[in-house]
Amino acid sequence: MLMKSFLAVFRSIPALEKTVEKCLMSLTPKTNRFRVQLHCKYGVVKTHNLSFQECELLQAVYDKTQYAHLLRASPRLLADAVVHFPLNLAEVTLGASPNGKVTLRSYLEEETEPSRMMVTEMCLSEDEFQAFHIKQEIQVTFCLKEFRGFLSFAESSNLSLDIHFDIPGRPAIFTVEDPVLELQLVLATLSESESHLPASTHKPQAPAGDFTNDDMDTYMIAMETTCDESEPSPSSAFATRHPSSETKESDSENEDTVLGTPPQKKFRSLFFGSILSESQTKTRSFASQDVLAEDSEGDS
Repeated sequence: MLMKSFLAVFRSIPALEKTVEKCLMSLTPKTNRFRVQLHCKYGVVKTHNLSFQECELLQAVYDKTQYAHLLRASPRLLADAVVHFPLNLAEVTLGASPNGKVTLRSYLEEETEPSRMMVTEMCLSEDEFQAFHIKQEIQVTFCLKEFRGFLSFAESSNLSLDIHFDIPGRPAIFTVEDPVLELQLVLATLSESESHLPASTHKPQAPAGDFTNDDMDTYMIAMETTCDESEPSPSSAFATRHPSSETKESDSENEDTVLGTPPQKKFRSLFFGSILSESQTKTRSFASQDVLAEDSEGDS
């Protein structure tokens, strides 16, 4: 069931202590309802029917005795450390080294720019821990929200908190134990490849001939290279072509006659409209179309 709905029944604890004489809880599997009845003074009965849903119980497989590193501290110490991190922070990195230094640092994803994000780091010394067994320098990243909730519960129980962890990628185990109570929280950690992989490896490789990731200078260089290696442009074709004598006689009669059909050529423009001048834009738009003209050998 939703924890928010269940806590709403006991929202006003001081008022309930004064008015409620007893509380009855019952479960009706046929209707999928969890009933809470508050028997108050003067025969008043408040009934709350909460819906619930059956779910499969998942049992994590782990053995904390096989973990190489252990930290034991008061929950108040860690709660005072994580209170400085923003509430919207998803994950935190716990680092420890054999020289007695423990750090809690906000974890930023690879695509996040550090200059635009606030990075918080808290440093703790070995003297502040009740037990400190670190064999090598290690860093593990886990979810901060669940860690906050477990710290709040452990602090209310006034018990010490043990943190068992190993290499990145293996789960971190948080335990609170006493003779009659044992609490264990198992949190997944980011693997080393996910937390230390360079940002460039996350970006998809651009296909050949795709200039969308280059700057404007690369655009111009690529265009000039393409034009040099390909067929001559229509303007150069007009300038270098030597028409026959019959064409010259026809040109003298009609100066507006097109000299000939330029070679067919396909241009692929990539954002050149914003970087070419007005005259170049007109030339490019003219060249991108197939110009068809009649044979210049007309009737003389």
